[in-house]
Amino acid sequence: MAGRAAEPEVIWARPERAGRGPRPAYSRSDIVAAAVRLADADGIDALSMRRIAADVGCGTMSLYNYVPRKEDLHELMVDAVSGEYEFTGAPSGDWRADMLAVGREARGILRRHPWVIRLMTTGYASGPNALRFLEHCLTCLEGVGLPGGAKMELIANINGTVMTIVANELALAERARGLPWSEEEEQAVRGAYLMRQLAGGAYPRLAAVMAESGATRIDPEEIFDRTLGRVLDSFVAPE
Repeated sequence: MAGRAAEPEVIWARPERAGRGPRPAYSRSDIVAAAVRLADADGIDALSMRRIAADVGCGTMSLYNYVPRKEDLHELMVDAVSGEYEFTGAPSGDWRADMLAVGREARGILRRHPWVIRLMTTGYASGPNALRFLEHCLTCLEGVGLPGGAKMELIANINGTVMTIVANELALAERARGLPWSEEEEQAVRGAYLMRQLAGGAYPRLAAVMAESGATRIDPEEIFDRTLGRVLDSFVAPE
């Protein structure tokens, strides 16, 4: 039976440089910062070791001395942007408010770095910033009467909900950029078409809901907060 070609390795356990020899010209953080810049500018699909090397100013093959695999690079990138959570001060003691604040920060990070949605996985939970994130969330939830596993599920549900919301927001924004007319004009035409369909009587329940809600403007910030609030309430009913 042939032996395996490689053994599992955690990038965080891999030394950045050998104990001997000259100090490398670049650090792992230099490589990751360049990768994040390029992904922010052109998307994750445009990212390559060749482009990173050109940005940093070194040979392509030399990058593998810093980051041996593409998967390692992705994990380093996700953890790097996770360092943008501020977590200023101790939790307030209102766990719902604190977790809502975490969700808002996550939304901002994903908007700045939309490629993270493509890369995010629960496997990337051992980096220093990921551990800092989890520790903060568990501190916010310390007084909540849930077992540890349920608390981790709550955190995962918040992350998943925020990623879904932001992915939809980004898709809508991308679509709007490709239209030859304004988003307001588009929505006016679609709204008029919808009203004509509802007026025919084929969709009475939908017509009743639309009539009840009227022409109230949808505030995306209110919708975001309310959606996360419902996720939180699904774990612990509000008092």
